[in-house]
Amino acid sequence: MFRISQYMQEIAQPTPLGRKHPPPGPVVIWNLIRRCNLTCKHCYSISADKDFPGELSTAEAYAVMDDLKAFGVPVLILSGGEPLLRPDIFDIAARAKALGFYVGLSTNGTLIDESNIDKIAAADFDYVGISLDGMQATHDKFRRMPGAYDKSLHGIRLCHALGLKVGVRFTMTQDNAHDLPTLLQLVEDEGIDRFYFSHLNYAGRGNKNRQDDAHHQMTRQAMDLLFDTCWAYQQRGLHKEFTTGNNDADGVYLLFWVKKNFPQAEAHIRAKLAQWGGNSSGVNVANIDNLGNVHPDTMWWHYSLGNVRQRPFSTIWQDTSDPLMVGLKASPRKVGGRCGGCNYFDICGGNTRVRAQQLTGDPWAEDPACYLDDAEIGVAPGGERIQLTPYRRA
Repeated sequence: MFRISQYMQEIAQPTPLGRKHPPPGPVVIWNLIRRCNLTCKHCYSISADKDFPGELSTAEAYAVMDDLKAFGVPVLILSGGEPLLRPDIFDIAARAKALGFYVGLSTNGTLIDESNIDKIAAADFDYVGISLDGMQATHDKFRRMPGAYDKSLHGIRLCHALGLKVGVRFTMTQDNAHDLPTLLQLVEDEGIDRFYFSHLNYAGRGNKNRQDDAHHQMTRQAMDLLFDTCWAYQQRGLHKEFTTGNNDADGVYLLFWVKKNFPQAEAHIRAKLAQWGGNSSGVNVANIDNLGNVHPDTMWWHYSLGNVRQRPFSTIWQDTSDPLMVGLKASPRKVGGRCGGCNYFDICGGNTRVRAQQLTGDPWAEDPACYLDDAEIGVAPGGERIQLTPYRRA
């Protein structure tokens, strides 16, 4: 996850670089259930409105949480499918909170209504993320359910009214990019706390629809809009979080935006971005699916590192006998093509490996969704590095 707001704050009020403090354990996105009341175009778990056999029981989920806590995992994001369809979701949430996790709920929002909002509020989720794929017509088409937008927006308003921190998640494709400006205005009008912009990743149903991925120029325009909007909030003294995911080239593109608009901050922001280091799948981000299989992140469902029924998560996560985990945990990673020759590799870390794997079969090939051109990143057409004028370090 790339935290745009954090770097806007650094432009306005720079802080010393300091030492990098890695988290005690990975953030775990946990798909507790695969069942969902929707069949969205870009679903990475290819969910459906039916029961899937073999999912972890409540007791098994509790045992996993105990191991995660002992291993130092700080954050649990409870997801699905649609997690509100799991009968024990509030028991699991209560247990997670009692253990001291930061607990997020990742939902499509259509099932949040007057019948359960008090339970959701009582669960005291630290964050509730609700997906919107655009405005009404676009969202309902993506979600394949008439009325989905109205239901999700109603859920957002109920959460907001009870003081829950709520955010909107948006995955951009060519088919919904036109709604981004209006959606950002909705975030403003509704007083929504957070906006998460996800680039389409080639996984699950998203992999089947990758021909709809936004063109690179469209992506750049969207990022410019996000940066400008976030900076405007910063200037107004209003705290609203803007984050992106699934394309770590965003960090490099932000540096270009800073160079254009705040050249005096360029060296400082570059140092901060390099300290962030880009993609952390298999290191600081992990996924457990509904059957207990462990993945480097939520987009790697086709690749299992092990199952928590056979081995604890803590053991699986530290096992570097798996070749993919060896490569992901390497610092720096050994990545080829344009990524390997990029002058900003220290910022993005080679970007998202699953896209390379899905398109070429090689997880260490260049990321095909990098929207920066060869001249910008300092590589020749063959991928060889061209030395750019170095930045002055802060």
